[in-house]
Amino acid sequence: MKRRQWLLSLPTALVLAAASVHAQPSYTVTSAQLQQAVAEKFPMRYPVGGLLELTLQPPRLRLLPEQNRLGTVMVVDAAGPALSRSGTGNFDVDFALRYEASDQSIRAHKLKVNTLSLSGLPPGPAALLQAYGPSLAEQSLLEVVLHKLQPKDLMLADGLGMEPGAITVTARGLVIGFVPKKTL
Repeated sequence: MKRRQWLLSLPTALVLAAASVHAQPSYTVTSAQLQQAVAEKFPMRYPVGGLLELTLQPPRLRLLPEQNRLGTVMVVDAAGPALSRSGTGNFDVDFALRYEASDQSIRAHKLKVNTLSLSGLPPGPAALLQAYGPSLAEQSLLEVVLHKLQPKDLMLADGLGMEPGAITVTARGLVIGFVPKKTL
């Protein structure tokens, strides 16, 4: 009886296996997973000439599916001997994503600074932050590893001769599509 059940289920298993070969496999990274991975890298501190220290607080990520990008607002705290009082600012940036095969990571790239707003800073340090702010944001986020794929995440695709390809930002997170491996 067991052998007969196995024989009857064999065609179903073959159909499902054939269908899975024709469907493009993908891997999903949720927005919560992204937020947690980025938060672990912050706060970041940047001394500016011994006069000022900027501290970037953990960013709040936002998904921008219509642009296939991620955005974030980073709070920047400024303090140091050059300031009569500490101040706070916000960077609003967005960026594209790319896959880095060497360490199987999803990274930020093509950073765009949308706005930089400051409060509580004297005019001199505020001007300094306005001038260096975009490069500070680029240094802190450009090529930041947002997520690392584990070998188990790639096992099925690798077995099918595929590798990570396009990264699509959706309302729930990232969908990493797999494409046939490039032959050398």
